Amino acid sequence: MADNTVKTNKAASASHFPEHGPVDENGREILLSLKDVDITFGKGDNKVKAVQHATFDIYKGETFSLVGESGSGKTTIGRAVIRVNPLARGEILYKGVRISGKIPRSLDREVIRNVQMVFQDPAASLNERATVDYIISEGLYNFHLFENEADRVRKVENMINEVGLLPEHLTRYPHEFSGGQRQRIGLARAMVMEPELVVADEPISALDVSIRAQVLNLLKKFQTEQNITYLFIAHDLSIVRFISDRIGVIYKGRIVEVASSEELFAFPLHPYTHSLISAIPIPDPKLEKNKVLYTYDPSIHDYSTDEPEFVNIGHDHWVYGNKKEIEEYKAIREKGEPLQPITIAADGQHVSSPVDEETAEERAANEEFLKTPVHDTGAWWLKVLSFLLPILGLIAAQVFRKKNYIRNYRACFRGAIAGLITLGVISAIFCLLLVLAVV
Repeated sequence: MADNTVKTNKAASASHFPEHGPVDENGREILLSLKDVDITFGKGDNKVKAVQHATFDIYKGETFSLVGESGSGKTTIGRAVIRVNPLARGEILYKGVRISGKIPRSLDREVIRNVQMVFQDPAASLNERATVDYIISEGLYNFHLFENEADRVRKVENMINEVGLLPEHLTRYPHEFSGGQRQRIGLARAMVMEPELVVADEPISALDVSIRAQVLNLLKKFQTEQNITYLFIAHDLSIVRFISDRIGVIYKGRIVEVASSEELFAFPLHPYTHSLISAIPIPDPKLEKNKVLYTYDPSIHDYSTDEPEFVNIGHDHWVYGNKKEIEEYKAIREKGEPLQPITIAADGQHVSSPVDEETAEERAANEEFLKTPVHDTGAWWLKVLSFLLPILGLIAAQVFRKKNYIRNYRACFRGAIAGLITLGVISAIFCLLLVLAVV
């Protein structure tokens, strides 16, 4: 153990990356490792903790997916890996060498060379004033990864063909392409560098469904041919399930569960993971209609006395919880019976979520409200018009009543009656004054 610690400390202060990273107890090479990472923005009272105590490893050649809702800190972690976001605490190791914080310039260049990123927005991530040829070649120029001009042109043309575009596209500008084509250009820009790790920040979220499968197939193709490792950032578990070796679930900046893809879907132990899986759409419309949506409520956890930890409960399955919750998770996992996070209610049967329950009175009120026409508001101006024109107000009231606009009917009827009474009083006073004048 002491020898391993000395080796790790030496590697952490190195100025160049070793050929291979450290190996875990199962013989897997650890390419990237996050250890107790905190990332904050702002200072003082305005300080926001975007990521808290993030800890996980990514192994060589695998696809590790980071899943969570918008604003959970997925992209923040991805940008920290490529050294854009600084850390407030913890460290990031690449092949056992620390790449977070202040590092030698030579090591910084190696990070840029070996770690590439495919951004979420294919339009904003490309230079609109540069041709596709220059966009793809920029990394080759910066690191002089070609022997001569002919070699550069060959590499760029081969890469543009690999992503499904044509060599004549190289002279065009990004605004001349569709969203899917721009994402292919961004993918070509990253892959031409022959990186070891690619941070894919929701690379398919801005694309049409038909184009998504093509981009995913390209990613898997490059992984097979070049042994590339992916940190795949997404919020759609239905896609992540089939392309990931392991999945990490993040909630409000904290990693709550990490497991292999099949393990996570068979045993979603943390309630937030349960809620994400229950939200996956079912292709059958009848089943989707009767599906019970589970909503995660953080208040179910009581961490006031028992501090939570991120613990391996076996089967390389990590879960965040206190001692009581961890024991419950272990008991569920040791039973070996796959969980059913998606519940389908029988036809005509009302099944309410344990978090979002309605009383009978609330449901009756909602049903009565839904029966009411949209424009049946009983507006004040209906009363005023009916008061000024009572005869027309009575006619309008009868029309609204036949159409089931009850509120509008009442407004017109009451306004018309008030108007008729007022006219009657004014007429009576006028007649009385007229009689007195004659007499």
